[in-house]
Amino acid sequence: MTDSHAARDIDTSRPHSARMYDYYLGGKDHFEVDQQAAGKVADVFPAIFVCAGENRAFMHRATRILAREHGIRQWLDIGTGIPTEPNLHQVAQAVVPEARVVYADNDPLVLKYAERLMRSTPEGRTTYIQADFTEPEAILGAPELHEALDLTQPVALSLNALLHFVPDDLDPYGIVARLLDALPSGSALALSHCTPDFDPVTWQTLCDIYIAAGTRVQVRSREEVGRFFEGLDLLEPGVEVGHRWRPDPREQGTTEPTDIEVSLWTAVGIKP
Repeated sequence: MTDSHAARDIDTSRPHSARMYDYYLGGKDHFEVDQQAAGKVADVFPAIFVCAGENRAFMHRATRILAREHGIRQWLDIGTGIPTEPNLHQVAQAVVPEARVVYADNDPLVLKYAERLMRSTPEGRTTYIQADFTEPEAILGAPELHEALDLTQPVALSLNALLHFVPDDLDPYGIVARLLDALPSGSALALSHCTPDFDPVTWQTLCDIYIAAGTRVQVRSREEVGRFFEGLDLLEPGVEVGHRWRPDPREQGTTEPTDIEVSLWTAVGIKP
């Protein structure tokens, strides 16, 4: 599909979660309808900008740690979202230039910007698949995936801020298990997930805003997020609030956010 086809497929009549996330991160790849919906979220939960930033920071840390400490050289990042630098491949290839990354997303807007996702180091490789998380066989069977990744070697499955858009009736636990089944021992699962645990009333209101805009959501508790890691060896500190999972030292004068502001459970597990 060409960029022009992708552009025609972009629905600007209603807000889109990926474009709203781009707005929270201070990006420019969103429309007025997304800004209006994101503004409603920010009115209810002003810390949404902190939440989005801490989610991004967790992805960076988890990627670096898997590369440096666990020998991961390959990533499958599903629910990629609109490119925001540094992207996962840039973080990974800064540590290991030979890193290979496959991005997958079902949003035509992400396809429009996919060229940004494929600016690899000479030693490494990046590619993009337009595919839906709820169709794991399409992802696992994509020729682009097999051209870029060696599935006999460990792969990190990266699911950042994705699973809260996959309600239980779509079987997110079964899909994650299916994806991990296709990966060898030594592979990893890294994910972040919004939670109502610290402020259930506010998060119910936020869910209502997204649902009214046409996006299904299901935020989950710490225990429910932990279920995604059944059978894996969790890295320390286990399932933890985003800003407290292996934090980098904060810049001088930067205050640490609260659990309520972050409202993300994050974790990384290794497949035995």
